[in-house]
Amino acid sequence: MRQFSVVTGAFGFTGKYIASRLLGNGETVKTITGHPERPNPFGDHVMVAPFHFEEPDRLAAELSGASTVYNTYWVRFSHGNVTFDRAVENSKTLFGAARDAGVQRIVHVSITNPSLDSQYPYFRGKAEVERALVESGLSYAIIRPAFMFGEGDVLLNNMAWLLRRFPFFVVPGHGNYRMQPVHVEDVAQLAVEVAAKGENQIMDAVGPETYTFNELVSMLADGIDTKSRILHLSPRAALFLSGLIGRMLNDVVLTRDEIGGLSDNLLISEGPVTATTSMREWLRDEDNTRDLGIRYASELDRHYPR
Repeated sequence: MRQFSVVTGAFGFTGKYIASRLLGNGETVKTITGHPERPNPFGDHVMVAPFHFEEPDRLAAELSGASTVYNTYWVRFSHGNVTFDRAVENSKTLFGAARDAGVQRIVHVSITNPSLDSQYPYFRGKAEVERALVESGLSYAIIRPAFMFGEGDVLLNNMAWLLRRFPFFVVPGHGNYRMQPVHVEDVAQLAVEVAAKGENQIMDAVGPETYTFNELVSMLADGIDTKSRILHLSPRAALFLSGLIGRMLNDVVLTRDEIGGLSDNLLISEGPVTATTSMREWLRDEDNTRDLGIRYASELDRHYPR
């Protein structure tokens, strides 16, 4: 049987772009997904199988024959039985199954500045998954994107949705904390490039420009041509207000970890620039902003359908 690549979550944001790039390169692609019942945007070009975290042998069977696994699996926040701790354990199961299946290399998508000592479960969990991969004995490449943007992104889209509908956009704290946005296409390109290299490596995926959060919100407002103004509130008040909006939308709009990651400047890199797409220029292109924020994108509907 011809070898193939596996992309976990190819129906999601990052995974979709990685799968598209692999298909463009003429590769055979399979996705392991938590939602195998959903319409396949790739038609019969991508094979589909469910996660079998509770049955590692079945998961290993699904991975058998794969040369590379591109892992985008994670959770944005804990919800019900889906917790960060569970996501860490599921990731360990995935790596073990990949090893048992004879997978040659894992390309893992993480986050900038993960830390085992982080006070934020999101960043701490990401660090725990990285450690599990490093200790697995598998050949690996770990990519650490900062704030990702591009068509299909939830966070930037929902920021635009709020800017279109409210006269004020709430920024937690002073808003002068920095971030290095990276386009998802650039992340996908990096993922495919590092898959072909033999050495173990860890690299940040960050764009060519650094903005304060205030600057990013202003650029986004200009890009979608809204007059909404920035309103600064304390992080606690901003989180409370986002919770009220979330209850109206039956979704989680903003999390404590996201505010903390921004405020503590965890979405920037001390390393070299590794991506080329300018968010400023991307937001100036009407093709990118015409539909941005027109519809709210529910995280709960996407990952936890009711």
